Amino acid sequence: MTETTFSAAAQPSRSADLYRAVWRWHFYAGLFVLPFMITLAVTGALYLFRDELDAIIHADMKRVAVQETINLAAPSAMIDAARAAYPGTAVKFTDPARPDQSAEITVNTDGGERLAVYVNPYSAEVLGAMSDRGTVMWTVRYLHSLRYFGPVARGIIEIVGGWTILLVGTGIFLWWPRGKARGGVVTVRGKPKSRTFWRDTHAVTGIFVGFFIVFLALTGMPWSNVWGGKVNEWANGNNFGYPAGVRVAVPMSDEHLHHMGQTSWSLEQAQVPETAEPADGAPSIGIDRAVETLERLGLHAGYAVNIPATPTGVFTGSVYPDDLAQQRVVHLDQYTGEPLIDMSYADYGPLGKWLEFGINVHMGQQFGLANQILLLAVCFGIVAMAVSAGVMWWKRRPSGGIGVPPMPADRRAFRGLIAILVLGGILFPLTGLSLLVMLALDWTFMRIRGRPVIR
Repeated sequence: MTETTFSAAAQPSRSADLYRAVWRWHFYAGLFVLPFMITLAVTGALYLFRDELDAIIHADMKRVAVQETINLAAPSAMIDAARAAYPGTAVKFTDPARPDQSAEITVNTDGGERLAVYVNPYSAEVLGAMSDRGTVMWTVRYLHSLRYFGPVARGIIEIVGGWTILLVGTGIFLWWPRGKARGGVVTVRGKPKSRTFWRDTHAVTGIFVGFFIVFLALTGMPWSNVWGGKVNEWANGNNFGYPAGVRVAVPMSDEHLHHMGQTSWSLEQAQVPETAEPADGAPSIGIDRAVETLERLGLHAGYAVNIPATPTGVFTGSVYPDDLAQQRVVHLDQYTGEPLIDMSYADYGPLGKWLEFGINVHMGQQFGLANQILLLAVCFGIVAMAVSAGVMWWKRRPSGGIGVPPMPADRRAFRGLIAILVLGGILFPLTGLSLLVMLALDWTFMRIRGRPVIR
């Protein structure tokens, strides 16, 4: 046999080995990721419409009749009403974002609870209260991020994100027609009970939503513990947690913005400045003047004002509307009302701006209803893809086995794939560690069991 014949015979074998290697790791990625993807897709789809759903579920407390002929009550009057109904210390006042919404007063009660008290902004009537961040949509958000289950579970989100990118990459390789397919590339063939139908449903759905899955995985990474924390440092430097260039030449406290309530990702580690106590014993400007000052500075409706709890505290006005350009944080001296730090989205660095834009799209905010509907369709696609993968696996699995795709005859087929895995592991450290664990388990399994026979 000539050298050319050997080369021609070896080419299909090398191609088949590479296909098997990729298929094997696509299977592993799916085995690990798909249960999480279903949970993330369902909770994410719900959270896209958080404002609409919360307004319906909690309408008795969050909705009010618009009274155009009546002026809004003073913030201090609303706070007094909230404290009369639920004795304690008011720590935050949240302005109604729309004329038909109630104001929200956050109260640390004398009984040790932290309540969100809802007040009619026209009459200062207390409409009700619930645990701070106790709405249904806050529950959905915490389930989506696995925040209920502690830091270890949140670290899993980073691993899932990395494996999801691997899943999409290997899936595209397996879908690629290579010039031989006559159907099934962008259409679904076969009858609903056939294996071909479920395989094509999985592949075609995946190819249409794959880009969006990678986008959601990457834009979800900023919330992860290791990767997100490090990138936050790179994006904002060591300037007390603020983006470079923001004027922060004022005394800083040990308090951080994310401890005070909702904030943007870029400002999670931003420290809160301090107020110098006046020598003449001048009183605080109070919540009413603080709100007047913030409105004069042009904060978008729906802003929150954190009320200082100590003589050196500050009034912090913050707002994070759907329009990124309107995001803003202003710290006011509690005795003079002068802005100590005033920053907006325009002050973020280039990396911070790109990440905030991605997060805003991820949350369905940046492009309004079109953004919500598109991502809702993607969430449905993810669930369909996960279900079809499960059915397809069930139909092809051998009796008494789990159906791990066969190991390549030539182990060198793994070299290119492992190089990609190493690169991904460097970019996403927790994912890299999980890949090493999976490689060790796979090697051990093969040593113990030998090569499985897969139909």
